[in-house]
Amino acid sequence: MPMLIGHIDAIARKKGRDVLFLDFPQEESGDPFAGFDVDWNNLPIRKQIIAWLEQNQIAWCPCGQFADENMMIDGYSGRIYVDVPFDSGDRVYQSLQIYLKTPDGAMRFVGVKLCYLPLEMAMKNAHHDEPAFWEDSAKRL
Repeated sequence: MPMLIGHIDAIARKKGRDVLFLDFPQEESGDPFAGFDVDWNNLPIRKQIIAWLEQNQIAWCPCGQFADENMMIDGYSGRIYVDVPFDSGDRVYQSLQIYLKTPDGAMRFVGVKLCYLPLEMAMKNAHHDEPAFWEDSAKRL
């Protein structure tokens, strides 16, 4: 079923804060189309993490990469936005960190990256939020 997926920078601007997201990168195979046939909905580690988020009542949604009007998006790569503030004093953030990372700070799960996008960086694309920006951008191609 088709779904409109927001860019992670647009989500940060909408939330008005720094954001966290999980990336599930595939091994580099040299094949530029290698990630297209991945069934992200059934990737075991992704399903496991989503189940944990839902069990802990942590909101999440699929998200796209940082938007770039000069580059064609490669398609959805399984990335998910996690609706938890980047705040070491926040109880939910602490719980997420404990679940995803070992005490020495390494990722607990192979093939998973916890990523942080500062609002300041997301604001570089604030012009993308103007009405009809993407439609007008497509016309220029």
